Amino acid sequence: MKQTTLAWIAVVTVFYSWAAAATAAELRKEQGFESESVLALADKVYTYALENPYTATDRNWIRATFYSGVMELYRATGNEKYLRQAARWAERHEWQVGTEGSGFNKLFCAMTWAELYLLDPDPRKLEPTLKWLATDAPNSPGGAKVWYGHAPAPHDEPRYSDSLYGAPVFAMLFKATGDRKYLDLMHHAFWDVTDAILDKEDHLYYRDPRYIGAKSPNGEKVLWSRGNGWVFAAFPRILTHLPGDDPQRERYVRLYRRMASSLAARQQPDGFWRTNLADCQHFPTPESSGTAFFTAGYGWGVRNGILAREAYLPVILRGWNALVGAVQPDGRLGWVQPVAAAPGAAGPQTTHEYAAGLMLSAAAEVYLLVNEGVITPATLSEHSFQQ
Repeated sequence: MKQTTLAWIAVVTVFYSWAAAATAAELRKEQGFESESVLALADKVYTYALENPYTATDRNWIRATFYSGVMELYRATGNEKYLRQAARWAERHEWQVGTEGSGFNKLFCAMTWAELYLLDPDPRKLEPTLKWLATDAPNSPGGAKVWYGHAPAPHDEPRYSDSLYGAPVFAMLFKATGDRKYLDLMHHAFWDVTDAILDKEDHLYYRDPRYIGAKSPNGEKVLWSRGNGWVFAAFPRILTHLPGDDPQRERYVRLYRRMASSLAARQQPDGFWRTNLADCQHFPTPESSGTAFFTAGYGWGVRNGILAREAYLPVILRGWNALVGAVQPDGRLGWVQPVAAAPGAAGPQTTHEYAAGLMLSAAAEVYLLVNEGVITPATLSEHSFQQ
């Protein structure tokens, strides 16, 4: 039975690789990298997510991740529609932190609140977040030195990679308040988690300490794609808001570059990354949430001169091409691994709301790369999307 299942997966993978190559060729014919096409696809994904919400209870990391992409799309395009939608979400929840038990997860919503504050300062947008940060709860900086482990209590263990997506909120709060303590909180948490679960050889993160030393069925490490995506996508936000003269800034840049190099070597010929970055055969199907995270992260780095254009523009082109092929006609983003903490399978119909936000972030970066003249017909022809 096991051999039959593996054989079937292999057949599906071969078929999908062929289909992806065919789709890529069609996208090039249709000028899928033109700015209008990028925005049209992004809006389709956005609309699908709004019309097909994961749940009505939405002050959580899932909805917050979607809105982080909505805000990225607003900043890239200036389209007030996206800004108004994010503001409505914030007003509905009266600017409160998230409902989760994990400390960093509670702050995913607050990233959007802080972004909205920086665009239009109003104390009520930050007051609930600042108040919660000062409480003596065990999952708050006011209540414990190590407050950012995964729930349930005692909240100090385990350190987990997903949490670092929320780290940029502290850089935003510093920009909003001028209080250095928020940068100190970010630096302490980010590097404490990193010291606990970064693989120093591969420059990639384990999802949490349980996976250090674990092996895939093929005897390889278990380095979860989306777990690394949460971190890789945090670097652009941290570096956007962190002062240029901060003593820790170069440390973030160095790790960002090391991750970029390691991740690029693990992108597959069809443009996707697999859910186990250390073993593409562990689950050989494509996966779009990690791919969207990485494509967005590379896009920002290339645009801002932190990641080398020559090395990483082909990675972005392949990644975006793969993502476009994963969007179905109604705007549903397929090939999304369900909520998890480790590598797993994805299928053409599997989707989730948080992944739509990641797709919007990737679209925003690709749109800007086109508008800034980095992606041109000449670069598309030069790299030719070898499948």
